[in-house]
Amino acid sequence: MCFIGHGVFGIITKPIWCNYFALIGINKVHAYQLMPVLGTVDIMMGLILLFKPIRAIAAWLVVWGIVTALCRPLSGEPFAEFIERAGNFGAPLCLLLLAGGIKLNFKWLFSTINPNEPVAEKSLLQVKTTLRFIVFLLLTGHGWLNLIHKPGLIGQYTSLGFSNPVNVSILAGIFEFMAAIAVLVRPARALIVVFLVWKMGTELLYPHFEIFEWVERGGSYGALLALWFCLTPPDGVRNRIPDIQRFPVAS
Repeated sequence: MCFIGHGVFGIITKPIWCNYFALIGINKVHAYQLMPVLGTVDIMMGLILLFKPIRAIAAWLVVWGIVTALCRPLSGEPFAEFIERAGNFGAPLCLLLLAGGIKLNFKWLFSTINPNEPVAEKSLLQVKTTLRFIVFLLLTGHGWLNLIHKPGLIGQYTSLGFSNPVNVSILAGIFEFMAAIAVLVRPARALIVVFLVWKMGTELLYPHFEIFEWVERGGSYGALLALWFCLTPPDGVRNRIPDIQRFPVAS
């Protein structure tokens, strides 16, 4: 979802990307020529990862997600824009940790993730901790953008008919900061469901290209959903699982 959503914006040539190309000295003319190329590569990467999850592609998404997110504060946007996209690079990072950890040698990079392999207890604990931090970042980032009244968010609330969108933005920001702290300090399965519904719902409010913006945030939903799976299940469910430490990745 991260790859494909981002790739579509490259193909339709999102104007704000010109600012990011300018960071490495590429002018607008060449930026518009390169956008569809990068977009096509992103979509191809996403499809390969979906049907044949090669570790090198997941590792590339970690790097690519960090680089593209960093372009925003480096081009003058708030730093919150970077941490709000923690799901873009956090989700593939957790996938690699879940699938046995990171080794960065040739054999490891070009091996395929097997979803039927058992998960070691150590890997599961690493993933759980990483997910909590990633979800904390993405909720904090979006809450920060609400509190500084990001014009795009104010526009969303205005389009929804709120008479005082600034107050709505403040309330949403406070809620997201509280949610972030709850996830970091003591996450609860019920609350994670609430935050997942909130995130998936609010990302549908973009006034232009709503579906592509929503798809691009797939890492955010994935991180929340994965954290829900990592948390201890209710007693009735736990008693039916003979060995949770050897749960398959696919589960």
